[in-house]
Amino acid sequence: MAVGTSRPMETHGTLLCPVGDAGMTGVDPDDLPDGLVIADEGGRVVCFNAAAARITAVAPGDAMGRPLERALPLEDLKGQRWWALTDPYGGLATRVGQPERNLLLPGGREVLVSVRYVREFPTGPIRRLVISLRGTEARRRNERSHAELIATVAHELRSPLTSVKGFTATLLAKWERFTDDQKRLMLETVDADANRVTRLIAELLDISRIDSGRLEVRRQPIDIAAAVGRHVHAHMATGQSPDRFFVRVRRELPALWADPDKIDQVLGNLLENAVRHGAGTVTIEVAPAAAKDDERGTAVTVSDEGPGIPEESMGRVFTRFWRGSKRGGTGLGLYIVKGIVEAHGGAITVGRGPGGGAEFRFILPVGAPAYLA
Repeated sequence: MAVGTSRPMETHGTLLCPVGDAGMTGVDPDDLPDGLVIADEGGRVVCFNAAAARITAVAPGDAMGRPLERALPLEDLKGQRWWALTDPYGGLATRVGQPERNLLLPGGREVLVSVRYVREFPTGPIRRLVISLRGTEARRRNERSHAELIATVAHELRSPLTSVKGFTATLLAKWERFTDDQKRLMLETVDADANRVTRLIAELLDISRIDSGRLEVRRQPIDIAAAVGRHVHAHMATGQSPDRFFVRVRRELPALWADPDKIDQVLGNLLENAVRHGAGTVTIEVAPAAAKDDERGTAVTVSDEGPGIPEESMGRVFTRFWRGSKRGGTGLGLYIVKGIVEAHGGAITVGRGPGGGAEFRFILPVGAPAYLA
């Protein structure tokens, strides 16, 4: 049976949408997550859902049947009345709507508004206006997050760059006055600060790729137990006691395909946190992950015997800029760790370890490339 096109119908405040041969299915406007306001061809409000009432603080009963410009008296950021400015019913007949923009309600309440002009036919008279309303809270949170990121980056860059500038200017101006040991010390400081800046830039690039879903994972066979060993030896080379670490590798580990550089980044961050902010023995366990849906994987657990992470903070550990009470740094490392693990199809959790300290556990699936499956 051929099904012709038909317009949505309004009946008693409920939108009815055609669904092929299945007939008509009712959609309650109050079930929609965004505010919905509909005005008829005469400019009077015929639909005002619960979300619109919540966003505008206008009761549906006070809006229904009223002229749109009175029920929803919007102004732009310059104080101009929005409906008079755009003139949807009397303006150009070629217009199809208004893109989303920030407008103001009486009292200064901000809302994001977009409008669709529904016409009888192209360039014909308007049959109804469909207005979508959204609150500005999510956008404000994003703006605050970006502002905080910029402030953090500026703060973290200022210290090492000041050091680099100071030492290089001093060396250039007074090179002959310093001994070789003094020159070496200053150059080593410059080198360390330059590495710090490089790491920060790498973190920012990682965050950009994670947020945009463009973090690339170049899988190849890796020996994760050997990678753990390398990181432990690196810490011992910088003066940590061998007694500070306990490594337990359970056999047989499944073959693991992952990006070695990014897994090194994950291990380096978790061990650095345990050594710097934890206490006692740092335990690293590598073991086969419990089978789930016939999918094999490897689990890595890093725990310490320090004070641990408060229960009320565990839900925020992997968010941007989270820092414990004694933590330094940018607060971006664990956010990046979570993004890398999830880009591999894995998962990471935080809890309290057997020794009372923080325990981070991440699981990586086998993840062999498709051509080997």
